[in-house]
Amino acid sequence: MNVTKIYDPDGANVLALDDCCMEIQAGEFCVMVGPSGCGKTTLLNAIAGFHDITSGEIHLDGELLCSGTRMADPGADRIVVFQQGALFPWYTVLENATYGPLVQGKMAKAEARKAAEELLGDMGLKGILHNYPSEISSGMRRRVEIARAMMNDPKVLLMDEPYRAMDALTKTVMHKHLLDVYDATHKTIFFITHDLEEAIFLGSRVYVMTTRPGRIKKVIDVDIPRPRDFRVLSSERYLSLKGEAIEAVHEEAKRAFEAGERELA
Repeated sequence: MNVTKIYDPDGANVLALDDCCMEIQAGEFCVMVGPSGCGKTTLLNAIAGFHDITSGEIHLDGELLCSGTRMADPGADRIVVFQQGALFPWYTVLENATYGPLVQGKMAKAEARKAAEELLGDMGLKGILHNYPSEISSGMRRRVEIARAMMNDPKVLLMDEPYRAMDALTKTVMHKHLLDVYDATHKTIFFITHDLEEAIFLGSRVYVMTTRPGRIKKVIDVDIPRPRDFRVLSSERYLSLKGEAIEAVHEEAKRAFEAGERELA
């Protein structure tokens, strides 16, 4: 993909993304990091079909998804796990998980129910199938959202800081569950985060973005073997990659801070 995005071209003319070029391989766990406001979510939203781009193109499996003259259509091949969560509060866990394939007519009710029960069970959620979202913990709700996304069998799972509001202990558990899902399915994942430890622990490659306008500054290949567990966090290679990411992001965070100071002056 190569993407340029200008917000309000006839007014404020804010250049959010400037020829942001990257190539994500099928089955890759791609993580994007960068300063606030650098365009990470803008890029994810363009892939999802939530807004247009000004110029450039995004392809999925060799087919044009969107361009400067064509906005992507939202579809079940690209499912978003949002930062704030989006479960239907009036549906049970099982009903939330089966919603997508039933609405799309991809599965019969009995088939969807069986598949959802198996998937939710694999994710440690067998005992809450008939609970409502308000009756379970935030970590459980997030696992249900991932299960619901996987029930649609997407080509790409788009995740926008899904664990941002969680405490460190809960986040550690959530990382393990997500890695289990990834190791089992090898779905392509596009994951946005500000947490560099999270980025290195989860990702196959980490893309570091510049401050606005967003471009790809650095690509870090995470050559830590899978499957991974918490012991990786103390390994020499993990600490080296983390240091490399911190150095790259710190430079951009400093530029973003200085730019903000000038704007306020």
